[in-house]
Amino acid sequence: MGSLFSKQVERRKNIKAEKKTLCDLNENCGETYPGSDYRPADRKNWMAGLGVDKVHINKIVWPGTHDSATNKIGIPFITRPFAQCQSLSVYQQLVKGTRVLDIRVNENRRVCHGILTTYGIDVVIGDIKKFLSETQSEVIILEIRTEFGHQDPPEFEKYLEEQLGEYLIHQDEHVFGKTIAELLPKRIICVWKPNKSPRPQSGSPFWNAGHLKDNWIDTDLPSTKFDSNLTHLSEQAPASSRKFFYRVENTVTPQPDNPIVCVKPVTNRIHGYARLFIAQCFTKGCADRLQIFSTDFIDEDFVDACVGLTQARVEGAC
Repeated sequence: MGSLFSKQVERRKNIKAEKKTLCDLNENCGETYPGSDYRPADRKNWMAGLGVDKVHINKIVWPGTHDSATNKIGIPFITRPFAQCQSLSVYQQLVKGTRVLDIRVNENRRVCHGILTTYGIDVVIGDIKKFLSETQSEVIILEIRTEFGHQDPPEFEKYLEEQLGEYLIHQDEHVFGKTIAELLPKRIICVWKPNKSPRPQSGSPFWNAGHLKDNWIDTDLPSTKFDSNLTHLSEQAPASSRKFFYRVENTVTPQPDNPIVCVKPVTNRIHGYARLFIAQCFTKGCADRLQIFSTDFIDEDFVDACVGLTQARVEGAC
């Protein structure tokens, strides 16, 4: 019991120290970078606002959400705080400016996060279609994966194609160098990551796991995650030369050996440092590698931080 108590005391000291490290870095270095003062007039249509004939796919800094469809997961006040990573519906996230969705499903086509489940995938599809029907030029990256420990939903590719076929941008590496205008009216890059089913091949309506990569760091220590994200990002090629999307997640994750295991208070340790991260990317010389930037509990400022850097790239300011 004594060793366990000592371990928890040490962990709390480490967390406090790492929070202070980020706070001090923010105070000393600031959050200014090319485009940091830009605010889109209409977040629902921010891609259109930048000019679809000027915005190349590989110049976009895509605001994304982690575990996007968990706003109603589990039982309220009982299991939900342990798995909820977003408070908004998928439709509300898209309206706010989110353009990358991270959806996990089980064998019954229900959205899940580990062992906890929520509504069916049809709710997600309905939200996406509603958003697309209300906009004309917004492009979405829709990542759908079979959750770890679950089987692939039967005939899932067929289902997705039936539901979204008219919007799907087929797998083609030339897409990365194209403008949004060149892709329209197609508007969804759907990355399907099954556990056992065959990977989608070139020419398919779906993209495979090799086209959306990341380096997941499972930690609740904010400065450790922040620095690891910078290190892994710096190891990538510039976004303009890659034939895949690379994601950085501005999140930290509750750990089972820590008393605080609810998502929100843990992820809040890093949540407010998205702009600092982008500014540090410029300081470290890897800003040209940043592409998908995702978060828990997305808000307007996170979206604006990504859109601002996109605008600066489009205008040739960086």
